[in-house]
Parts: sequence; structure tokens; C-alpha cells
Amino acid sequence: MPATSGECDILSLHPPAEAITALLDGTHADPFSLLGVHPGPQGAFARAILPGAERAEAFALDGTPLGVLKRVDPRGLFEGPVAGPPQPVRYACQAGQHSWDVTDPYSFGPVLGPVDDFLIGQGTHHRLFDKLGAHVIDHEGARGVHFAVWAPNARLVSVVGDFNDWDGARHPMRRRSDTGIWELFLPDIGGGRPYKYRIVASDGTVQPYKADPYALAAELRPHTASITLDAPPHAWGDAEHRAFWEKADPRRQPISIYEVHAGSWRKPGDGREFYSWDELADQLIPYAVDMGFTHIEFLPVSEHPYDPSWGYQTTGLYAPSARFGEPMGFARFVDGAHRAGLGVLIDWVPAHFPTDAHGLSRFDGTALYEHEDPRQGFHPDWNTAIYNFGRREVRDFLINNALFWAERYHVDGLRVDAVASMLYRDYSRKSGEWIPNAQGGRENWEAVDFLRAMNQAVYGTCPGVMTMAEESTSWPGVTQPALDEGERPSSLGFGFKWNMGFMNDTLRYMARDPVHRRYHHNEITFGLVYAFTENFVLPISHDEVVHGKGSMLGKMAGDDWHKFANLRAYYGMMWGYPGKKLLFMGQEFAQRREWSEARALDWDMLDHAPHAGMQAWVRDLNRAYAALPALHARDCEGEGFEWLVVDDALASVFAWVRRAPGHAPMVVVCNMTPALHDHYRLPLPHDGEWREVLNSDAAHYGGSGQGNAGKIVAEDGAAFVILPPLSTMMFECQIKAE
Repeated sequence: MPATSGECDILSLHPPAEAITALLDGTHADPFSLLGVHPGPQGAFARAILPGAERAEAFALDGTPLGVLKRVDPRGLFEGPVAGPPQPVRYACQAGQHSWDVTDPYSFGPVLGPVDDFLIGQGTHHRLFDKLGAHVIDHEGARGVHFAVWAPNARLVSVVGDFNDWDGARHPMRRRSDTGIWELFLPDIGGGRPYKYRIVASDGTVQPYKADPYALAAELRPHTASITLDAPPHAWGDAEHRAFWEKADPRRQPISIYEVHAGSWRKPGDGREFYSWDELADQLIPYAVDMGFTHIEFLPVSEHPYDPSWGYQTTGLYAPSARFGEPMGFARFVDGAHRAGLGVLIDWVPAHFPTDAHGLSRFDGTALYEHEDPRQGFHPDWNTAIYNFGRREVRDFLINNALFWAERYHVDGLRVDAVASMLYRDYSRKSGEWIPNAQGGRENWEAVDFLRAMNQAVYGTCPGVMTMAEESTSWPGVTQPALDEGERPSSLGFGFKWNMGFMNDTLRYMARDPVHRRYHHNEITFGLVYAFTENFVLPISHDEVVHGKGSMLGKMAGDDWHKFANLRAYYGMMWGYPGKKLLFMGQEFAQRREWSEARALDWDMLDHAPHAGMQAWVRDLNRAYAALPALHARDCEGEGFEWLVVDDALASVFAWVRRAPGHAPMVVVCNMTPALHDHYRLPLPHDGEWREVLNSDAAHYGGSGQGNAGKIVAEDGAAFVILPPLSTMMFECQIKAE
């Protein structure tokens, strides 16, 4: 803050020699106390560092001359009286035949104010992404960039970039002691400028130059600087889409998610590594719409340095990756998806962060974002740092990021990665490698409080946006409202939870030779014991087709024909099973190779009939799932499901009915053996005609063409039906709605 007039009289006329040296070296802890324009007994007095200048004249921003400053140090220090009150000034500099103008950043007041300090101190500031980071603004009559960064334990912070030759002595920042935030307004620069922070730790050591935690854009790897962004707000055209989801109950809507790694769905043929967001929009959006998916879910789109991390080790949570072009391209993609009727979800990673030198690791010389003790702050599975969820500022950083993606880029939801690793202090740790909580238990209550607060903020301020937890344990209440009930509430407040048990059990079953499946019947039926304890998503994700796990086709039992038949039957069972659906890219056409981020999907597989048939089957499953409410409207409620055949282990047949009030019921029948049952007695909830809606064995999909000529008729509570080999069939009641 500016010095008082008495202080200024002393400091402006007779600053100590060591203070001048510190100013010129860029090591003065409070450069605003000496630099800029200050009031004094004889009027205003200015002091500025103008490297290379021989003469300097001060002007008001409107061009009014204010006075000529005297160079008092050959290293570029100028000072002298100026006319008028303290105000922002611009210096006209000369050296020989050269002249240039410099607007003095130290003549401007702070941008952040007491309201910001109060809300930050309370931990209730939900607009930090508008305050911290780098923002192009108009301030006190000048246009420039306001930089702000949290580094409470730093001795000194400077902003460096191409605008000051990456010289840490040029632009030390103002410290706001109440919050530990450092800020500086740099006039006359705009968007597209690379920058970092030079941080001097409390012990005097200089940290590796740090990227901005709140940066809105970043350089393309291997470069690591943050980029100032000056992009006009996107003109959104998705009001109808957002209005629908704001009013809808997503549990009762069809949700079929196409999980996509943006860098490898397809690749350009012109030598570039990646398509831009606009190019992806032209291809991916119509494809997903044609395939009947309701949502696209992207693996993390935030900036990250290492391609094989797939974005799960991010160093720029607020910056869409530069791999796909400028950030507003992602906004255009989301808008285009919404106009086409598609939602967009993103994978979000608040569980951990990489220890790259330019990132958050020991940001101000201390364990600022992470824990000091590696038993709490280091993740052994991924060699990453774990966020300190008990620290208010860290929680705010993450919660604000969740709100940022919902507000700035209109994403429809966040799939939160690795929730199980957050909930337990002993996750992937041996005895002695973790610290119990205050009660002596393994629960990470700080992480629980963070997740609850995040979900409360998202659902409280972003109507229509959903959250999904990748959580693989039996933690109670993952999708129960995060209400403050009891002394230690455990409900987390997510909208949905990935059903990892379904995925593990059913894939284990499908890998078995059909002759042995009768002995493992419960691997299909057991999931219905807990199917309605949470709001579940059934995930066949990227994790199932990497790191030696092969492809979905490769997981199936039998020869090639049997593998395709098994996979069609499996998808049919999954789409008829209660829960929302998720399928990773490439599995809709049964890609044979394991997925790799380094190459595009094997689209040439679609030239072969079995793969084209699989794609057609998934397309028809999606369309039926969306069109027939009985298949989706009670995905998360037990009233929508009833077993019809649950104990026919010998024949490996399963059958159940799906219901929704006011709509015709649907019956799903699975025959998980290669045997054709041509006279199978199928119990049905209503007599009369049932239309055969889908049959995975249809020749159109690559099957043997067995079926029921389009319909069956029930009498006395049952019908005799043909069950094709390795098939799933769906029947719709034609008599009445329930």
C-alpha cells in the first residue's frame, strides 16, 4: 500500500542505500512502498526503474505532462516531483536516438479488495477463478493484465514473461498479508503472452519458475508456461438444452455415455498430432448423435505435461489443453454438442497432482497444496502428490475449479476420478505407511468434507449439472444428499456412482467358457442385491482396455464368432440392466486391439461385417433405451425391476422385467450358452402379445438369424419362445401400459 505522507518524505528523498539495491535487484519485499507515485509535503513524488533509459518524463494517462524525472542511479532508477495528485503515470523514455513509453505498474492501486479478502478468509469465495490467475482488465484508466497468485509463505513473488525478458527483478508483486495472495496489474499487455511466477521461499531459495495454478491457457508441451487469455465471451446457443436439464431428474432420464479420449478418437492424416476442438466437433458430435448416445464424456481435458497420463496428472486445472487449439474451441465444442442434443461430461481429478517442477509441488517453498508428511501427501500408485483437503485454500481452489467448468464452459457434469483413493488414508498403503485419523480410523474425513462441500456447491449453484463418482468400495451414501446430519456425516452428495462391482462380476462371467457358466450364475444375479443402494452408472471404461487387459472383444470366451456373439449378448444385458450406461470409444464396434493414446481407433474395422454389425447393435440399443421409458425411467429405483428367471443356472438363462409408471413394460432375456432353446417357457407379467424389439442374434448384427418372427404371445402367465445361442432379446408388452 502507498506510504503515508510523513513516511514518503523520508523514503522518497533519502531511501537507504540497501533499499535501493534491493529495488534494483528485484529483492525488495515491498516495492510499492518505494516505487510509483506517492503523496508528499511538496506534492506528489515519483520513483521508477526504467532499464536502459537516459531520460524520462512523466505523463498522466490522458497525456498531461507531469514532470521530468532525474536518473539517480545508472542502473535505471529515476525519481523526482510530479504535478497533481498520486495517479497512474506513463513515462516517455529516451536513450540516444531511441524512445519508448512505459506505463508504471507501481503507480496503480490494488485490484483485489476487502470483500475478496473477507470471502477468501471465510472460504466462501466461489468466484476465485475471476480473481486469481491472469485476467485482461481495465483498471484505473488503463488496459492490461492483472496477475494474482496465492503463495503465503513466500518472501517475494515476481511475475516473469516475454514482456520483461523473464527477468525476476522487473516486476515483483504486492503482498496482501491477510490472505497470502500476491498481485500486480501490468498495463499495456494483453492476451497471448507466456508467463510464470518467480517465487523466493522464506529461506531465500528461488523456486523453479511456477506455472499459474489458475491459468486459463497454457503452452503446448514440452513448454510449460501459462498464457494470458483475452478471448471474448462465447455467444452460447444452448439455452434450450440447459433449461431441459435444469428441470429434469437425471435419474429418470436416458443417460448413455460415450467415453472419449480426445487425442486418439481420430487423428489427422496431415502429420499433425491432434485435431482441434472445431475439427473434432465436425466429426465426433454427429457420430455420437447417430449412435444414439446422450452424452460424451472426455478423459481429462485440462492441461497436462505427459501424454501417457491421458490427462489424469494435470498441471493446469483451469486451462483446456493446448493440444486441441485455443481454449474457446472447447466452448464451441460444448455449445455444438448441446445444440445437437448431446451433453458433455469431463473427467475431473481432485485426488492428486504430479510433482513436475513447474506445477503445484512445494509451490512457495513449502508443502502448500500437498501434505508435508509423505504418509499423507504422496500417492504410491501414481508417484503423485495428494491435495491437503483439510486446508481451506486448497478446498477452495478445487471447488472453484468444479464451478469454473460448469459456468465458463457449460459442461453438463463432472466424473470425479479416484474417489476411493481420497476416502481412505490407507489406500494402497501397508501398515506403518499411513497416519490414522483423530479417531484412530482409516477414513479421510477431510476428503469427505471436501467432497461434500464440492457437491453442495455444484448442485447449489449450477442447476442441471451432475457429478459422478468413480468409487470402488462400499462407502455408504455416495449418492445420498450431503446433508449435515449427525456428528460425522458420511453421505457424499454425488448424483451418480460408477458400479464397479457390476463391471468386475459380469466381465468375469463373460470370460468363462459357457460350459462352466452354470457354476457362476451368481456373478450376474448378485449385482441386483445392491443395484438400488446408489444411483449407478454401468461403466465399461478406458480402464478395461489398457495395460495388458486387451479389448472387450478379447475378453469374451470362444472362437471369433462366439466372441462377437458373447459381446453382443453382454451389451444387450447391460442395456437392459438397471443403471445408466457408459462405453469407451472403439468398443461400440468391437475394436480388436487394446487401446493406446498414441494412435487413432481402428476405424478400418468397420469394413468387416462383424464389426459393422456390432456398431449397428449398439446404435439400436441406444435408440431403444432412449425411446422406451421402461428401460431408463426407473434405472435407480427398485420398483422398475423384477426377476422373471433368476435360478436357471443349468441353461444359463436370465430374464427380468423393466417397468416405468404409465408405460409398457419391457422384458429382457439372456441366453448365455451356445445352445439354441427352441421351446423355452418364459414367465411373463401379462398375457397377450409381446413385440420382439431387439435380438442380438439377428443376421443384421452378425448373428445366426434365430428369433421369434417379431413377436411372442403369452397365455396363462408364460410364453414358449425361441432363445437363440449367446443372445439377449428384448420384448415390449403390446396389451396395456402399467
